[in-house]
Amino acid sequence: MAAGGGGSCDPLAPAGIPCAFSPVSQAYFALASSDGHLRVWETASNRLHQEYVPSAHLSGTCTCLAWAPARLQAKESHQRKKRKSEAVGTCDQVDLLALGTAVGSILLYSTVKGELHSKLISGGHENRVNCIQWHQDNGCIYSCSDDKHIVEWSTQTCKVKCKWKGDNSSVSSLCISPDGKMLLSAGRTIKLWVLETKEVYRHFTGHATPVSSLMFTTVRPPNESQPFDGVTGLYFLSGAVHDRLLNVWQVRSENKEKSAVMSFTVTDEPIYVDLTLSENKEPVKLAVVCRDGQVHLFEHILNGHCKKPLTSNCTIQIATPGKGKKSPPKPIPILAAGFCSDKMSLLLVYGSWFQPTIERVALNSKETHICLERDISNCWTPKVETAVTKVRTPVINSEAKVLVPGIPGHHAPIKPPPPQPKEVENKRKLGGNEATIEERLGAMDIDKKERKDDFLQTNSFPVLLTQGLESNDFEMLNKVLQTRNLNLIKKTVLRMPLHAVIPLLQELTKRLQGHPNSAVLMVQWLKCVLTVHASYLSTLPDLVHQLGTLYQLMESRVKTFQKLSHLHGKLILLITQVTASEKTKKMPPPGQKAKLVYEEESSEEESDDEIAEKDSDDNWDEDEEEKDSEKDEGVDEHNEEEDEDAEDKEENGEDRDVSSEKELNGDSDLEPENESEEE
Repeated sequence: MAAGGGGSCDPLAPAGIPCAFSPVSQAYFALASSDGHLRVWETASNRLHQEYVPSAHLSGTCTCLAWAPARLQAKESHQRKKRKSEAVGTCDQVDLLALGTAVGSILLYSTVKGELHSKLISGGHENRVNCIQWHQDNGCIYSCSDDKHIVEWSTQTCKVKCKWKGDNSSVSSLCISPDGKMLLSAGRTIKLWVLETKEVYRHFTGHATPVSSLMFTTVRPPNESQPFDGVTGLYFLSGAVHDRLLNVWQVRSENKEKSAVMSFTVTDEPIYVDLTLSENKEPVKLAVVCRDGQVHLFEHILNGHCKKPLTSNCTIQIATPGKGKKSPPKPIPILAAGFCSDKMSLLLVYGSWFQPTIERVALNSKETHICLERDISNCWTPKVETAVTKVRTPVINSEAKVLVPGIPGHHAPIKPPPPQPKEVENKRKLGGNEATIEERLGAMDIDKKERKDDFLQTNSFPVLLTQGLESNDFEMLNKVLQTRNLNLIKKTVLRMPLHAVIPLLQELTKRLQGHPNSAVLMVQWLKCVLTVHASYLSTLPDLVHQLGTLYQLMESRVKTFQKLSHLHGKLILLITQVTASEKTKKMPPPGQKAKLVYEEESSEEESDDEIAEKDSDDNWDEDEEEKDSEKDEGVDEHNEEEDEDAEDKEENGEDRDVSSEKELNGDSDLEPENESEEE
């Protein structure tokens, strides 16, 4: 079973990289790495058999792959045997390999010819292909995609035979029944389709996340007394993204039961699943490779419900041999595992995706946990030293002549080298007859000063950067790393060789600890390196040790940012308060002009005087009684005594003279009115 593409940035994309063993004898192992290359390895000799790079490997990377079934290969090989021009060996000869891409196309690659057989494009998918399944009899291909559709292809005409909507969301996995009449499809729910009518036969609950593994586990139902319709009673297995349970379902004749009958529990998300089909009540053997690099082996007889999740019978891990405290044992991730044809041994693929190791392991042990010690130090990616030692400098003797630009066929004799200091001569004596670069440049009449200026003014930043890192030339590195052009930085990082990535990160780590102005530029370089070369860095075994200093440096600086932001906020509050108080102090005092209140009072006084002058003696008592009533309504408790005195005076006959005096002075109505206004 091929795992899904792990190069996608989608958090719900399946982990792992598309890979699969060839059918029947498992003679080959196909692997589509994240760089867009298809590599086919021989499982017996662990040798690279073929490598194929599609023309659109960068834009349309491989997302899934599937080998043609053994029956089809046997038919094709039988037809080829009749041709004298094509000599084919056994009927197990591996031939077609279907590759699904991220742009929706499907490629058919022939491993016999070592080239592309055909391409399925027209009328197919509009988005990435998630799974491909071959029909074992008629040679059709079934594919599902993120565009919610399932497509039936004809491999002879390379055209679409049928296309229908498989789900309301993307369809992530497919599986064909043993008799070839039914098709399982899964997104988050699982559906069983009748291939002839393209109608849904059964619905199953499915998983909370997209299903990444889907396969039948039995050929015939355990109860043979009932007539068999090809699918009723069969069990099938499903595993999903970020789900540590593999569920087992049973196809019932009635449509009531939709839940799983049992489940297998593992330690992490399954990235590769292989099993042996059960016949005549045989136990099912299951091998599950998890994202944490372990293999879990299960052996169980499928017979109805089982409430508790089943744990593995055996767990296999691989680690490097420890050599003291300096180099403790390190785990080696297992990438894929498949049962051999005898069902008593297991093929393990472990190590790096670019240089995997394939080993056959016997399953005789009854131990529940097996840890294999393997030394794969020679299988990792080449180091810097191996790349440098392959470069050889040509040896030029005195009889050799160097061609210069001009008329073809003209030669220029080699000039004697200019005199140099003894120290330089001792350093450059690498070989007896070997000429230095300066001698060769001198033979072409190039001045020494001009060469230095031209060298520093070159636009080949990747070359300058690589040479500066190898020779540790401070001036050369400054010329490259102190550029502020972001576009130039990106182009330089894209074109630099892979073996210079780690030295560049070490140089950037040194410069980040220096002046803050240089650290600003180094962050731009660091961002480009980590984004462009992330796939290469993820393959290095000792990446944590090499980038530990950089991580600690960044972590220590980030911790201070939160404290600085709190301090910055407090300072802003203080500064705004200080500036606000200074502004209030600098404001001019208000003018001493008369306000509206005083204008109203003065107008009331004038009106009262006028009223007092105009009042006649005849109406005095009535007006005074009205004013006294107004006083009683508007005056507080504190002024009640004054009102009593005024009444006594009225009784004694004194009120008339006093009130007339008050009216003339403008005092009688002012005081009570002012008091009522204050209230």
